[in-house]
Amino acid sequence: MADNTVADVKKLSFERAIEELETIVKRLEDGKVPLEESVAIYERGEALKRRCEELLRHAEARVEKITADASGRATGTVPLDVQ
Repeated sequence: MADNTVADVKKLSFERAIEELETIVKRLEDGKVPLEESVAIYERGEALKRRCEELLRHAEARVEKITADASGRATGTVPLDVQ
């Protein structure tokens, strides 16, 4: 895959990347795409999948867990354990 294509994928939002990935999956499942094009869009799909996974990892790292006292009143936040 061309370097400029990878750079292009790295600029996509999660929503745009997942939308394009879904389109690629539908085209491949349809089975009407020529072999060379299938390989090219499959490679792009892999790059899009990696982008979505990266964005999800970043989002998970930013999620915070709300802490509460004995009465249930919120007392603050702590980082979420991401494992």
